[in-house]
Amino acid sequence: MPKPVHPDRRPAVVAGASSGIGAETAKALAAAGYPVALGARRVDKLEELAEEIRSAGGEALVHALDVSSTESVDRFAAAVSAGLGEAEIVVCNAGLLAPGSVFDATTDEVAAEFDVNVLGAHRLIRAFGAPMVDRQRGDLVFVSSDTALRARPFMRGYSATKSGLEGLIEALQMELEGTGVRASVVRPGPTWSEMGADWDADAGAKVLTEWVKWGHARHSHFLKPTAIADAIVAVVSAPRGVHISPVDVNPEAPVEKKS
Repeated sequence: MPKPVHPDRRPAVVAGASSGIGAETAKALAAAGYPVALGARRVDKLEELAEEIRSAGGEALVHALDVSSTESVDRFAAAVSAGLGEAEIVVCNAGLLAPGSVFDATTDEVAAEFDVNVLGAHRLIRAFGAPMVDRQRGDLVFVSSDTALRARPFMRGYSATKSGLEGLIEALQMELEGTGVRASVVRPGPTWSEMGADWDADAGAKVLTEWVKWGHARHSHFLKPTAIADAIVAVVSAPRGVHISPVDVNPEAPVEKKS
């Protein structure tokens, strides 16, 4: 049986919570008073994060989650309902990113990126959206990328997955109008995170060189994941009747020295 939910209690789900933007978002939501359900494949990382949240006075639930598996998503949703109550907030942050050209990538590699970045979001919508519509309240937040607006080279299918994700959410927003459920897009610019940390050094250098060549890296500053987390908390904390989307979060250029 689902855990009863007080009207002021808003359990929040963070998919892809084991590191980077997801981990910082979970901590920020917990600090703001939201009970958080942490989902990812690396459960050991989730347990460490949950302990940190609990030590700071927050409430956290940990459960394995692989957004590329419908069965895993359904098991995760059931665990959240039983442990925290029906989710009021779902942050779809799980993502897959690898270096390489579109030409050299295999179709299976590109399909795997779509499976996580687009279909994974759809699986979460299916698992958590209907109860929100029934209650006439809830927030679905999707972490996109500035590459959805301007593709970047040598990132295989990543740009296509993020533009596809935003097309899916644009349609969802229209379908949800009048239901009391908000679907929002948060669109980070260049951000320091574990995504890309496991790349071969030469591959990473080529990607950054191409960013500069095509004008994607006008300066050297990158965002910290906390900046995206703060934006997500602002989106879900907006009062009813206010819908904030899309939100572009970009690193500010270094302040120029006066001559």
